[in-house]
Amino acid sequence: MNKLRVRFRLDGTLQTVVILPVEIAPAVISRIKILSNLQIDETRRPQDGRFTTVVGEREIDLRVAILPTARGEKATMRILDPTIGLKTLPELGIVGRNLEVIERGIRKPFGMILMTGPTGSGKSTTIYGILQILNTEGVNIVSLEDPVEYYVDGVNQSQIRPELGYTFANGLRQILRQDPNIIVVGEMRDSETAGLATQAALTGHLVLSTLHTNDAIGVIPRLINMGVAPYLIPSALNVALAQRLVKRLCPDCKKEITAPEPIRNNILKSIEEMPEEFRPKIKKEEIKIFKPQGCPKCGNKGTRGRIAVFEVLEMTPSLEEIIISGPTESKILSEAKRQGMVTLLQDGILKVLEGIVGFDELAQVVSVNEQTK
Repeated sequence: MNKLRVRFRLDGTLQTVVILPVEIAPAVISRIKILSNLQIDETRRPQDGRFTTVVGEREIDLRVAILPTARGEKATMRILDPTIGLKTLPELGIVGRNLEVIERGIRKPFGMILMTGPTGSGKSTTIYGILQILNTEGVNIVSLEDPVEYYVDGVNQSQIRPELGYTFANGLRQILRQDPNIIVVGEMRDSETAGLATQAALTGHLVLSTLHTNDAIGVIPRLINMGVAPYLIPSALNVALAQRLVKRLCPDCKKEITAPEPIRNNILKSIEEMPEEFRPKIKKEEIKIFKPQGCPKCGNKGTRGRIAVFEVLEMTPSLEEIIISGPTESKILSEAKRQGMVTLLQDGILKVLEGIVGFDELAQVVSVNEQTK
């Protein structure tokens, strides 16, 4: 490829925005390295850096990763605008039972609220949404973040520096000396951090953090694999929440259609397995959904922005018995469904039937065969 391609990831999709002559690529990469305080003469090894720039009156933080490739170096920059307005939980897509469970969990004086999902699935945004509820006078909130994505008035936000030995684990030890009521740990990356967070939750602190698992059910075996004793989990864990981001249909051009037979069957199967109180009233013989079209307001993409689908697991006495006796994901899932948990797919299907997202867009991030687990 004899060109320099610049792409933006917008709403989860990479889009080419400009093509430049390949001859200027070394100069562009070198400039990025200089801004990021990296070695400009090192082209054989990956490098990570950061810099800040001012756009208008806003201070924008950029995280830089340089990777050597067969045709030269590649630069990826994550753009963070800490001044962007935060969203409430309903604005993120948390409604109904899911919202009730989360509010019950965060109103407890101690315990863990754990968010899980792939990188870029909106976990940090959900944490900030929860903090908006908890951030009141008389509460001491301290966070460890990498990076600090949004500035929140009243929250003591600390940026970890692994290169200086200031890690999540070390920072968590220091936070416990700061008389916190609520602790935010950006990510549980290792057994040490998981153990410290669990102990913090058991000693009178509310802890918010993130993990990488496929769903909310997977949080429990993940904690066990990280060295947390099974008998501690029921007392320490209040809520586990999984999420995915789905492209939102453009409200100005989406088109109502009758669901094709394969999609109709998937929707019906998912609805049948939903808790009865959440089953939407629909005509089974003719299910209506919406599909993207494209118009000037959405750039002819048919979608505009994204919304999350959620799966929220609440700790209960019956789940406690399963966890202590030797949990398997199938046992936990079966009991959670019996108690009324809505899965990622089911929450997505509800949003499909409401016309918020399209079925094809949902299928890109959630397995449509998930209900057969």
